[in-house]
Amino acid sequence: MEPARELGFASESYLRAKSVWRGRPVRRRRRVGDDGPGGQAFGSGRDPRALADVIATMAGEMGWSLELEQARIIEEWPEFAGEATADHTTVIGISHGVLQVQCDSTTWATELRRLRAEMLTRLLREYPDSEIRDVRFLAPGAPSWRHGPRTVPGRGPRDTYG
Repeated sequence: MEPARELGFASESYLRAKSVWRGRPVRRRRRVGDDGPGGQAFGSGRDPRALADVIATMAGEMGWSLELEQARIIEEWPEFAGEATADHTTVIGISHGVLQVQCDSTTWATELRRLRAEMLTRLLREYPDSEIRDVRFLAPGAPSWRHGPRTVPGRGPRDTYG
């Protein structure tokens, strides 16, 4: 296993940032009339930049653009889907390009499945960098004994309530 995976998100982020910025000294071309290492006080390229621009540049260099765009979808779900729909749905997560939405009743799941194409078109138009390929609306079901992606064939637990 990679050492960065064992360290956690904060340590992994630090190590990724360190690898991106390590060993790359910023080299500027000397322009005609450039006054030494500091340049002119009011020369071009010396204007302050907005924090949002700096963070967007950093997120792109760090490879976080996709995760931030997907998190934005989850955060803005009530505005995207509408308050009435958001009251009856919860975004579970995004897995392999599929947005999974848990509905609180079978009726809501059925109705939203009918509107899936329209919602997917809007998702692709409003969040083009999120790489969402499909939307899955899940109806509430009976409790499951499955915990995780792997299962073992067989009858399962039988004498649980006896």
